[in-house]
Amino acid sequence: MHYVSTRGGAGVRDFAGVVLTGLAEDGGLFVPQSWPQLSERDLIELRGHGYGDVAMRVMQPFVGDALDQPTLARLIEEAYATFEHPAVTPLRQIDSETWLLELFHGPTLAFKDCALQLLGRLMSHFLERDKQRLTIIGATSGDTGSAAIEACRDRDGLEIFILHPKGRISDVQRRQMTTVTSGNVHNIAIEGTFDDCQALVKDLFGDAEFRNEAKLGAVNSINWARVLAQAVYYVVAALALGAPARQIAFSVPTGNFGDVYAGYCASRMGLPISQLIVATNNNDILARFFGSGAYQPDRVVATMSPSMDIQIASNFERLLFEMVDRSGEAVTGAMQSLKQSGSFSVDPEHMDRVGQLFSAKRIGEAETLDTIRDVATRAGIVIDPHTAVGIAAGRLTRKSKATPLVCLATAHPAKFPDAIDKALGSPPPSPPKIASLFEREERYDVVANDPAAVKNYVREYL
Repeated sequence: MHYVSTRGGAGVRDFAGVVLTGLAEDGGLFVPQSWPQLSERDLIELRGHGYGDVAMRVMQPFVGDALDQPTLARLIEEAYATFEHPAVTPLRQIDSETWLLELFHGPTLAFKDCALQLLGRLMSHFLERDKQRLTIIGATSGDTGSAAIEACRDRDGLEIFILHPKGRISDVQRRQMTTVTSGNVHNIAIEGTFDDCQALVKDLFGDAEFRNEAKLGAVNSINWARVLAQAVYYVVAALALGAPARQIAFSVPTGNFGDVYAGYCASRMGLPISQLIVATNNNDILARFFGSGAYQPDRVVATMSPSMDIQIASNFERLLFEMVDRSGEAVTGAMQSLKQSGSFSVDPEHMDRVGQLFSAKRIGEAETLDTIRDVATRAGIVIDPHTAVGIAAGRLTRKSKATPLVCLATAHPAKFPDAIDKALGSPPPSPPKIASLFEREERYDVVANDPAAVKNYVREYL
């Protein structure tokens, strides 16, 4: 399996190359040259198998000969042994046609663990094999940072720097990162928004001299292995609900577009997905795009679902690449237009290529609270605000009640006690791993929203 950049100027990489490189040298994102297929027979044969077996079957064609099968199987087994639920990502029914796919049973209680527990092990394996070191630079809107730190802490050959927007993530999310004392972990609070943090990361990767000096690697969902690992739970959920004999719809709380793009990947492989619902909060650039074809960022506003407080959705570039006939030139032109004029548009013909699969809906703060209350009252289940956005959007946008709707439950509600308290009148009980965070000292540094300042900070530790 080989990978190319969405902007067409970075040459070809194998799986190990895209894991360790992250962002392509031309500023684009790596995608597979072709899409491996899961036939109807393949899917039928996977029914009843455990999470690790499904992960192996889904991922192996994308890994190719970069890893032998016993090694890949071992890394998968080790990664998902860290989850507290034996099913890894269990389904939970909330009404006659709707299910929650619980993705928060990993070490940091968020869906990012599903990919990052494996990515950390893949990176460590390739670095040890090739006798290399890597400096991980990542930006987080809440959950990616803690999951990345948990996956990379104390691993030989890895130094990790995570940027988060100062004051714009929950106390639990921040403390999950800043109370880690491992020597290879460095937390940076940026005076700005998540989009600012993401722009700084891209700036560092775009500086070829610094990139080579620091030997940069990425753990954000710009890293292809993140997306690939997330495609697995779409297959697991669909099989449990009757695929391939019937189609399944998914509603996905969406910020950076990586999670819902993973569903698109599963669909391209042959999983019968009838609908991918892009659920956004008030930061609704994606809902506006799928309604109009115009991609035009607005001001980031703070909400009770902070992991979705994003206006520049990095992974959307991967879908754009497919929409414009895999033309690197067209993608480059769109990205240049975004940088120079603040927007770009996709014509109706190209929009039609994904219009049958994707739907999108914006959910406001009041609707989010109402959904938390409704699910608690009707199903006796407490959900976090991001999951509430997904459920609300799914209910309003689903095409058919005859098709099972799976709403991705992306985080444990205890990570957002203020929102739950506001909705239900009391915060949810805290698991021991969250309660203990408030007894530990934090360690992080505040750095200006300036590429030079961040580079200097990294150089000090390297």
